[in-house]
Amino acid sequence: MGTFGKLLIASVAGFIFAGPVQASNVPSKPMPEETGEFREKGRTIYMERCSFCHGLMGDGEGPAAKYLDPRPRDFTLGTFKFRTTQSGELPTNNDLFRTVSRGLPGTAMQAFDRDQIKNGRNEEERWAVISYIKTFAQEFDDPELDPVKTGKVISLPAKPAEFNAETVARGEKVFEKAKCASCHGNLGRGDGNKEFRKDDWGFPIRIRNVTHPWKIKAGGEVEDIYMRFTSGIMGTPMPSFIKSLNEADRWDLANYIKSLQHKLTSHQALKAQEVTGELPEAPDDEGWKAAEPMDIRLAGQVVGPPRWQNPSVEMVTIQALFNDKDIAFKMTWDDPFMDIKHDEAKEFDTAGISKVGAFNSYVEANGMIPRALETFRDAVALQFPVKAPAGTKKPHFYRGSTSDQVHMMVWKADNHAAGERGTDEGNARGWKQAIKPQKDDQQQVTGKAAWDQGRWTVVMKRPLKTADKNDVQFNKGVFIPMSVNAWDGSNGEHGLIMSLSTWYYVVLEAATPISVYIYAALAFLVIGGLGIFLMRKVENEETADDGQQA
Repeated sequence: MGTFGKLLIASVAGFIFAGPVQASNVPSKPMPEETGEFREKGRTIYMERCSFCHGLMGDGEGPAAKYLDPRPRDFTLGTFKFRTTQSGELPTNNDLFRTVSRGLPGTAMQAFDRDQIKNGRNEEERWAVISYIKTFAQEFDDPELDPVKTGKVISLPAKPAEFNAETVARGEKVFEKAKCASCHGNLGRGDGNKEFRKDDWGFPIRIRNVTHPWKIKAGGEVEDIYMRFTSGIMGTPMPSFIKSLNEADRWDLANYIKSLQHKLTSHQALKAQEVTGELPEAPDDEGWKAAEPMDIRLAGQVVGPPRWQNPSVEMVTIQALFNDKDIAFKMTWDDPFMDIKHDEAKEFDTAGISKVGAFNSYVEANGMIPRALETFRDAVALQFPVKAPAGTKKPHFYRGSTSDQVHMMVWKADNHAAGERGTDEGNARGWKQAIKPQKDDQQQVTGKAAWDQGRWTVVMKRPLKTADKNDVQFNKGVFIPMSVNAWDGSNGEHGLIMSLSTWYYVVLEAATPISVYIYAALAFLVIGGLGIFLMRKVENEETADDGQQA
């Protein structure tokens, strides 16, 4: 693979897996003097590490740019989204340092703090590349536009209110007053606007889901959120509220947004809880409160062509319950649009792109597929190995292989909306072959689905054991590999253009045998009795010693 291909893949990896990196927000020293030699050092670093996205001329038109969403920044315009300066102003040097150091989560802009990543840059090198980047926009040469000299830098509140129930409640009222729900939705899931918005460069954007802090580009802490309300995000519909909301209101609002953030689970094994009676099939059934949730992280499908590095669904929360006959899974994920139509005529033709290799098999973010409403359906799939894995051996998480097939349960929103069987069972033997549907008399999955305020909830139920050799069989106490695929139709996702997870596990918790409790009780009695015996023995010996001394 050539240099370009490696750079693109590195960029894609940064986009997919970028999270809130705790890198330096403030440099240890001021920016060195911007001499010609210093900027030349920055130019060398820029050409090596930045140009393949941002372009040789800094115009955001690097060779990787068309594959990325959001697009890389065009430095020549002097328009920067994430600043501590008033709307319309240039960023400070420290603003640029913060972005270069910690990156922008949810984008291809990775962190470059060497203390955080192996291939990062030290502080002086980061300053050098920042100095060079400033040469692309003539505005940086005008002292009258320097926000530090003109007093256009925004300060955090001197005495910010604490994060507590009172400030969160006040912030909720500010959320209503400022009509934040009209864009971000009543619950902050980005579903307030029922159509795509565009940025100032004409590219489609989605309203931010503020409940996912790992995707808040400039940071998900209260002070970061406060700064976004105050400075606005230039080039986007996000305005500055510095004139319409006072300092206290903006801080309360930031506290409220912080309270909406999802707390990710960390465990890798889903515990299926055993219950008596019938399993719940409705998404809103109270019975699901007994099931422990687990968050499964997904990334764009970049294993094989067509490679997709701009996923919308990056997390699915899953729960499981079982009884003596069946097992049921409940999957929940955020999606601002309910996509229940599918136009097969607009599906992406993979024939051509599958013949090329490396970077050429990536799908362009805004040019190759329609990213629009009422075009492709939403969907989700559960995947399990057909054969019980031996030790750590598992099929490939991308639909297995010819010798190690997987069992898939695929739910499609258009089928569900049409009143048809929402979930189909099938088998896959590698991604190069289509999923083979099982016969109608072998389709045993039932369930229901619902979309509400930017969130899908899908329930799938099937028997624990079946007579079909192509089905996964669920046994108590066995860790069964499980993975998830997801499609967001309005994001252009269909076929192999999707999100997918690696393997997690589901285990049906086996009831503890009564003998365990009996043995534990006996052990307690034996140990307790032995302890009493030894204590009395010591006491008797001490009494005897005292008598002899007397």
